[in-house]
Amino acid sequence: MSEVYATRRARLRDRCQASGSASALVSRPANVRYLAGAAPAGSVLLLGRREDLLVSPGPQDDRSHGARPDDRLRQHLLEGPGGDPAVAAADLAAAQDADVLAVEEHHLTVTRHRALASVAPRLRLTDLGSAVEQLRVVKDEEEISCLRIGAEIADQALGELLESILVGRTERHLALELERRLVDHGADGPAFRTSVATGPNAGRRGHRPTDRRVEEGDFLSVCLGAAYHGYRCEIGRTFVIGTSPADWQIELYDLVFAAQRAGREGLVPGAAYRDVDRAARQVLHSAGYAEGLEPVMGHGVGLEIDEDPQLAPSSMGKLDACVPVTVEPGVHLPGRGGVRIDDTLVVRPEADGGPELLTITTKELLAL
Repeated sequence: MSEVYATRRARLRDRCQASGSASALVSRPANVRYLAGAAPAGSVLLLGRREDLLVSPGPQDDRSHGARPDDRLRQHLLEGPGGDPAVAAADLAAAQDADVLAVEEHHLTVTRHRALASVAPRLRLTDLGSAVEQLRVVKDEEEISCLRIGAEIADQALGELLESILVGRTERHLALELERRLVDHGADGPAFRTSVATGPNAGRRGHRPTDRRVEEGDFLSVCLGAAYHGYRCEIGRTFVIGTSPADWQIELYDLVFAAQRAGREGLVPGAAYRDVDRAARQVLHSAGYAEGLEPVMGHGVGLEIDEDPQLAPSSMGKLDACVPVTVEPGVHLPGRGGVRIDDTLVVRPEADGGPELLTITTKELLAL
């Protein structure tokens, strides 16, 4: 992996130099991990004129699941508690005779930005922008392998839950059980807060589990994900509890399934982000569900659960191969419940079989 990290830093350096900066300070945690490996919490990365440095407030945490920083990258530890690694990195950049330092202004607070300027007044601070996030959009096969394993863990945890007795249990209890199963099967932890929604809560995006108990005839919608070696996937499914689905439940489920399938089929290299969103959204619009839909039909995943690209009506840009995204349309009917179906896929060209589905739990409407 050391060569991978070095290559990533070289690509970022090329971008910086093209914009007139020989040095850069990366402070956003996911970006630091992308360029330097699993670093101690609070670490920043300095791309220096003479040497790259990982500046950390202390040694690696024992809870790092065995992951470590790039062993080719020299680590600079702060001498005492309470120091700011970003401020120390600016001082180190100045010591390497930097005159311009690109920083992630979208991550730095105003106070921290002022502290950088004060410690090295001869440095001219410029904005690095989202240069690292743009590099992260296209994943290499090692990253995709981590996502694939995370998806397998999430599928396994969900499959085991579906084999258990659900009626009478609370949303909160089911969510906690799912998160325990994720860890039992090898995940670092949940990729995000697990959502379990029943009855009138079903179909709400990001619903926080409550003490409502599962009842016969409920829709049950579940959204979970596993983090594996830092990479985060997502899966969402909707089921009916205890009985054969009612006609309205079948109709709503079939509609959301059709929308999700339309979005999945649009995942080809060169497709515009907004066209993928439109393909899924139009199915729901045509059925009269234009109001109350989520602002996006999907998003990128990786070291963060919600990253670029955004599959939304106003998004600019086109898909590349090896970009993992979710497709997650849903409809919620106030007071009745609703349906969400959510998959993580990797964009692949048709010659390679088209989009690769990572989350494979059945999308058949099951009565549990």
